Amino acid sequence: MTTSVEAEVPAAADPELSRPGPVSANAPATAATPAQATPAAPPSGSAPPAANGAKTQDLQEVVVTGNAAYGGVKKLDASYSVTTLTADQIKQANPVSANDVLKASPGIHVESSGGQTGANIEVAGFPGSSGSPFVTIALNGSPLYPVPGLAYLEHGSLLRMDDTVARAEFVQGGPSVLYGNAQPGLFANFILKQGGETPAGSVGLTYGSEGMLRLDGFVSGPLGGSGWSGSIGGFWRKSDGVRDPQYTADKGGQLTATLSHDWDNGSLMFYARVLNDKNQFVTGTPILNPGRGQFSAYPGFDPLTGTMGSKADQREFLQTVPCFTAGCTPGGIPINMANGRGPDVRFAGANFDWDFGNGWSLSDKLGVSGGTEGMVAFYSTGSNPSTLAAYITAAAATAGLPAGLAATATYANGGGAADMNQNVVKQELRYVKQQFQSASNELHVSKELFDGNTLTLGNYTAVYGSTEHAFQGSNILLQAVSNPNPIAISLSDGSNTWQLASAQGFTAGPTAVNIIRGNGFNTAFFLSDSWKLDNWLFDAGLRAEHQHVTAHLGNVGKADLDANPYTLYNNGSRYALPGQSNIYYGKTAPAWTVGANYAFTDNMSAYVRFNNGVHFPSVTDLTSLPGTPVGKVHNMEAGFKYQQDWIYATLTAYRRLYYGVPTTLLVAVGNTSQLVSYVYGSATNGLNLQATLKPFENFSLVFSGDYQDGQYTHSDGCYTYQGETSTTVCNPKNAFNGNQLARQPVFQARVTPAYTLPTSWGSLSAWLTYEYIGSHYGDQLQLQPLGHYHDWAFGVVADIGTHWQLRLQGTNLTNQIGLTEGNARLLDTASAGGVILARSIEGREINAQVKYQF
Repeated sequence: MTTSVEAEVPAAADPELSRPGPVSANAPATAATPAQATPAAPPSGSAPPAANGAKTQDLQEVVVTGNAAYGGVKKLDASYSVTTLTADQIKQANPVSANDVLKASPGIHVESSGGQTGANIEVAGFPGSSGSPFVTIALNGSPLYPVPGLAYLEHGSLLRMDDTVARAEFVQGGPSVLYGNAQPGLFANFILKQGGETPAGSVGLTYGSEGMLRLDGFVSGPLGGSGWSGSIGGFWRKSDGVRDPQYTADKGGQLTATLSHDWDNGSLMFYARVLNDKNQFVTGTPILNPGRGQFSAYPGFDPLTGTMGSKADQREFLQTVPCFTAGCTPGGIPINMANGRGPDVRFAGANFDWDFGNGWSLSDKLGVSGGTEGMVAFYSTGSNPSTLAAYITAAAATAGLPAGLAATATYANGGGAADMNQNVVKQELRYVKQQFQSASNELHVSKELFDGNTLTLGNYTAVYGSTEHAFQGSNILLQAVSNPNPIAISLSDGSNTWQLASAQGFTAGPTAVNIIRGNGFNTAFFLSDSWKLDNWLFDAGLRAEHQHVTAHLGNVGKADLDANPYTLYNNGSRYALPGQSNIYYGKTAPAWTVGANYAFTDNMSAYVRFNNGVHFPSVTDLTSLPGTPVGKVHNMEAGFKYQQDWIYATLTAYRRLYYGVPTTLLVAVGNTSQLVSYVYGSATNGLNLQATLKPFENFSLVFSGDYQDGQYTHSDGCYTYQGETSTTVCNPKNAFNGNQLARQPVFQARVTPAYTLPTSWGSLSAWLTYEYIGSHYGDQLQLQPLGHYHDWAFGVVADIGTHWQLRLQGTNLTNQIGLTEGNARLLDTASAGGVILARSIEGREINAQVKYQF
């Protein structure tokens, strides 16, 4: 996918481009989706602030994305809605993680409650339920990985924000179904800064209240008199985390460089990025749930700052390989929980754009990526806390042990006798290593047929591969407190001793093992045309895409890993076997879009758009359900754009229909856990509103909101369980047609008032953001209501002279509990005894930065 040029509007034409202020989905910038040109990014760090003016020029901004004209069209004429953010506005979003920036696009619900990585990202009307299959994140127009939906490789985990990013551009559906990887959900494009004619840069040091220390740097400029320019920058940081696991929660950084050259007829840009980051990843923790939608802190565990990580459980040995000799020691994987979840990846690419004259133009974008996404993390198991004594009684009965056994419980690592009356909880220690590599290229050739009419022919081709090693279901018994100790349990009748929990606290070995290798090839041809006719702008396009995937799923066996029936914690464990089953998949599917825009005046327009998009399955989808259908998305939308001196507003109404959504979850089944897969659809009606009000000088009020009525369809109540064998169970009670889309609030909104005070020494800007997330559910059967919540964030920026900037920002100032996820391991009611395993947003965090700009 490609991006836009900086239009013929100077940066100072609207203060949103240069001054600190609220994140505005309406902020002027240029375009946001597939197109043909290369962005001329700002050459340096953040620009000096300017006083807030009364005029806005948004509808006169030129966008080249989603249309066939090489020079682009005005926003006034575009028959789709784009959301754009400048580098400063990205900072003012106060993102808890890089994915939080996506919330600037109405209808995007980002669950950053797990930490810096692994966020579930929901797009209104797209029933994802976990991960982010309907989100493509791109760097300079090329996807970070061509096919979204690969397990544990959601695009958001590959993104980190720093001063090398010039701006971000977002589009939901619309013309994006034609270009790039044809994402029918959200296409989020992050555009890098490039070097300019004058050397420029910045260096910043940030300290956070959670013990975070971060260094940012960026420099750019010309490379001698060669006509080439370059830039290089990045960040390094370490942090204890808002949820402190007693070891470093976040540690790593990235480095990004560009090399570019502009000619009269076009441009060429090369870029590369290296990212190596490790982050604690948190899932469900105990929370009191006395009533529907009511939540409070569980004794000994603060949902805002608590974590299952601790010094006591930081290092474990995960048994994965049987030894088959009585008394032997199984093989396995040494675990250091400080490695957390995070990428060690490389990205590189090149963008070339050229105008040949006589109406001919060409644009080409090449992107390559590769590396590893690893994860070790605690996952909730579906079991709520109980007393240690009650747990031992229930576990012994489940194992069929004789009555009257003497129980001994000790803390792991020689910590002494454990209190039988304390509450304990099982957590799954999950290990994943995902290696991947990819290359994609998008070529556009455009010809102006006659005045106002441009025809574009293009091709998108991607090759990709991945190897996944995942061991799931290895449960460990922990105290039900923050920073817990694991607990070892043995039962004896005087002659025999049964170990319910190992010396490390493990109560079960792996119940699901995935050894998956896959390779894919996608190629698509598309044809689009745009026609400007008086006040009308019409556009239409067709795309035909073919996908071919070869996947290999390793064989799995089940055994007592140490051939000792008395070590109950590793009996019946699954392990990898030689051999594999092969899956071959090939499908061709069409997509199309048509839109029309009418400009009533220079400050008011309306549009309608219809498109049919497709969503091809990932390797993960195919190994879970080999017959996974190509998802089909029908989108209908109408929008209205209006601008005056004091207001800029857009209103969009939409209807989205989705058929063939594949889902695979690891769920609790009896005394163990199994993978379960099923397919369904959805139907959603919604309304988006974005507005920026500037009633007087230096003040602005930004509003962004989304209302949706989304319901499930085509649920037949059939679940396919992948245990010893693949079994499909159908029960009408399992169907969830008509239920609200899980993890998607019916209504969400953000309001940000901001004021900039010019001074003799520079300027002082301040803003306050109120966010409201409406009622939502954690599951598809609506048995896990998560209620609604709100939070507050703030920011103050002082620009001193031309070089210095001081920044103070904070999130969740009032420490609100806000649940984003219930117990994902249950297809049933999760609350029992007034307790639920769920995940809240993080508690208050405040950070301060000093930056020098030159």
